[in-house]
Amino acid sequence: MANVIITGAGRGIGLELARTHAERGDRVFALVRDTAKSEDLSALAEGSDGAVSVHMLDAADIAGIPAAADAVPCDSVDVLYNVAGVTGPISGELEGDTDWDAWDLAIDVMLKAPFAITKAFLPRMGEGSKVINFSSQLAASTWPYGGFYVYVATKAGLVALTRSMAIDLKERGISLISLHPGWVKTDMGGPDADITTEESVAGITALTDRLTVEDSGGFFKWNGELHPL
Repeated sequence: MANVIITGAGRGIGLELARTHAERGDRVFALVRDTAKSEDLSALAEGSDGAVSVHMLDAADIAGIPAAADAVPCDSVDVLYNVAGVTGPISGELEGDTDWDAWDLAIDVMLKAPFAITKAFLPRMGEGSKVINFSSQLAASTWPYGGFYVYVATKAGLVALTRSMAIDLKERGISLISLHPGWVKTDMGGPDADITTEESVAGITALTDRLTVEDSGGFFKWNGELHPL
């Protein structure tokens, strides 16, 4: 049984990760911004016979992350999934106004928070612990479209940040990767996306299972393949 921490666990991929790991017999600590608005996750926890517990952690509140992490009652962390994300402005910013508050929020949630959350749980990690930072195919130099400026910037930054952290933590036996979870049918991905949350999570958990420090720092697709940078 593994101790698994999931941010952004209230819906979509995070919720499916919580469900899947609980069904596998793992102990899941599900972190959400607002526990009162996470009905599906609360229902999962209530029916899990203690396998899933719900805890508050707001990825946008960088200063509050250490205290929120301290309140999570696990002695050791085997897997940390940094899933929480926001879309940010999509297009039109070159010609129109730029919403800098939205940029600041995206940078906090998708770049600062994975670093701060990993740092907060690091004392409870050791050899064999794994950190999966959720990036996107938009982070790759091969992405052929414009727009999504802050999303692209933060997700690309996360790939580089993960690679740098992986180098520093390799001697401790801790593995960190960045991940493109696929274009998934979620609130963010929309109904026309390529794959379901179940398909995405099946691939992600299989990749997590086989991950070693030799893979650390890599940028992977949900199906286990390396993603081009």
